[in-house]
Amino acid sequence: MNIHQVVIVGGGTAGIAVASQLKRLARHLDIAIIDPAKKHYYQPLWTLVGAGVFDKEESERAESDLIPEGVKWYQESAEDFQPEENLVVTSDGTKIHYKYLIVCPGLQLDWDKIEGLEGNVGKFGICSNYSYEHVHYTWETIRTFKGGRAIFTHPDSPVKCGGAPQKIMYLAEDAFRKQGVRNEAEVVFQSANPSIFSVEKYADTLNEVINKRGIQANYRKDLVKIDGPNKKATFRDLETNEEETLDYEMIHAVPYMSAPDFIKNSPLANSDGWVDVDPYTLQHKQYNNIFGLGDASSVPTSKTGAAIRKQAPTVVSNIYALMKNKKPWRKYNGYTSCPLVTSYNTLVMAEFKYNNVPSETFPINQAKERKSMYLVKKYGLPAMYWHGMMKGRM
Repeated sequence: MNIHQVVIVGGGTAGIAVASQLKRLARHLDIAIIDPAKKHYYQPLWTLVGAGVFDKEESERAESDLIPEGVKWYQESAEDFQPEENLVVTSDGTKIHYKYLIVCPGLQLDWDKIEGLEGNVGKFGICSNYSYEHVHYTWETIRTFKGGRAIFTHPDSPVKCGGAPQKIMYLAEDAFRKQGVRNEAEVVFQSANPSIFSVEKYADTLNEVINKRGIQANYRKDLVKIDGPNKKATFRDLETNEEETLDYEMIHAVPYMSAPDFIKNSPLANSDGWVDVDPYTLQHKQYNNIFGLGDASSVPTSKTGAAIRKQAPTVVSNIYALMKNKKPWRKYNGYTSCPLVTSYNTLVMAEFKYNNVPSETFPINQAKERKSMYLVKKYGLPAMYWHGMMKGRM
């Protein structure tokens, strides 16, 4: 019989960070991770991979190298939750019992929700940094761009790193300048959101960037269809419901994203399909011995690795408190970060908490474009991820 003190569903950023921190806190804990993945990816690097700065292989590690020593790994997919029985059943039929459960499987990418997108990424000028398989094609389309309309989309759904759909646009526009084709390029941002960014302090800067660099931003525009062979993209206006079709030479398409189906269909989900947790303690609202964090959780903040960096210690402290028959005490304040790359040597380091209130780390105005912050993104954050977060040192 498979029984563990702590079972973690998901071996991505959140799952590994929590397992590593728990093991550092108490070596004796019996912990198991359920995740079918062979590979683990540092996905924030894909923005720079798509811009030709890094090779995609630099974002990849073997999952087996990251599972903390002493943690049991079920290389299977979780399929069914039976919280009344403290049981998770995998798609292979393995039954795994727990005393405490941590749910952090990440998001699923719903490529099929946009007609003509699934199966066509990587050709017809359709690129996406959200696919490891095709992220190099983003750089291919940028590098070989000779002119025409370059469209960058943001869908009408939550996405991993809300800034990523526009970061690659700024990098592409900068690349077009370097390649001498900027005058032949029409750079267009078609976003389902109502504005460029949800936090006013950083939105003001980004609007300046867009205006200064001649980028055309259109809001409440949701990509519904791509005709790859004819290079046409159809957008629905979310206010009028009218549709408009644009020709393109290249399009960076961001798919719809949602909680994985096995979460949506489980008793752990709220009405929107997310793991239903208290936004401060990250404890499940119905089941006291279950916690959720990361992209699949219901916390009302941007879905980023930086958010997980602050959520993980909250979950670890609160589970440990329960083990000691105490109440969960640690509070997560909604902190998240979005390093907004605006060129090949500048970045706006957006950091904020619940209610879109800035919550900054550095003693400078982080709303300004800075080379120093670009270097933090390029070199500092990957090192912090692999040698800090993944080792439970943060």
